Amino acid sequence: MGRKQLVASFAVLIAVLATGGALAAFKHSSIQESAAQAANQPEPMESITISAARDVRHRHTSTAIGTVTALRSITLQNEVSGTVRHANLTPGQIVGAGTLLVQLDVSVEQAEIAELEARAALARTLYERLQNANANKSISQVELDRARAETQVADAQIARTKAIIARKTIRAPFRAVVGISDVHEGQYLSEGTKLTTLQGVDEAVHVDFSVAQQVAERLRRGDRVEVVVADDVAPITARIVAVDARVDPTTRNAIVRARLGSSAHTPHPGASVRVQVPDGPAIAAVAVPVNALRKGPAGDHVFVVTNDDQGKLRAHVKPVVTGPVLGEEVLLLSGLHAGDSVATQGSFKLRDQALVAVAGK
Repeated sequence: MGRKQLVASFAVLIAVLATGGALAAFKHSSIQESAAQAANQPEPMESITISAARDVRHRHTSTAIGTVTALRSITLQNEVSGTVRHANLTPGQIVGAGTLLVQLDVSVEQAEIAELEARAALARTLYERLQNANANKSISQVELDRARAETQVADAQIARTKAIIARKTIRAPFRAVVGISDVHEGQYLSEGTKLTTLQGVDEAVHVDFSVAQQVAERLRRGDRVEVVVADDVAPITARIVAVDARVDPTTRNAIVRARLGSSAHTPHPGASVRVQVPDGPAIAAVAVPVNALRKGPAGDHVFVVTNDDQGKLRAHVKPVVTGPVLGEEVLLLSGLHAGDSVATQGSFKLRDQALVAVAGK
């Protein structure tokens, strides 16, 4: 290689090194300028809403399916056979106690009463005459006793016939709603025919439900349960009136009866409802809105909002132990105290030590 070629190669190398140095210096200057600009920019801030945690007392509940029953409910049947002469069984009608519902034919019995009353009147007349005769010692005491017995027999026969008429006269035993019936005038009814059902109209109804043996052992008369009639209706409070002493040997469940007061949402007898039954002692917990709870690899947590040394609001991760969800709130069993401010809406954007701004504050 000649001298000229060596000089040319050396010049190219110097030019390359100079260009690289210039580029490096430019890059370093750009980085420093960007760092300076970043240092001068304000810290990012997240907009959130907050809510104060509050103390609650919670008792665990189990859910059972219950059946509504009337306080008084019967299946109406006739005690004696006969032909229907009057029927007042309109389905859905509310009848008062003593209302005539079904009258069977009693013409034969009424004729018998007329005959028996005539015999009884004659027996009483003879008895009175014999009493007068006995006063004069004209008859024996045996004849007087026989006349008195005949009077009593006549009265007893009248009472028996009247009892038969009463059994053929079917009345409502209490204020009730009449069920579906298929009884008509002129119809012959055999003894024990089902006429209709009567559901008592009272100021309350019963709710019967079954719970596990262990739960039943902890229930007492007077304990409160919540009856859920429909999803869009608030639960109705009922009180336990009885716990069956017998446990079903197959299911190991016991029947519990609660009394539910009358209201606009009280279900009809036979309806199915959900019953929330308390189970175990009440525990202390802290309630926060559901949207305040976050889940991550480290477990459940919330963001507690507090002021830093400079008075700025910052979010801090707070691990918690969660309990049941009640409506729009979740119960926290540990990790939080009542009065702590927790981030709710917008909490999904937060990180530990994040600067926050409270909306509307």
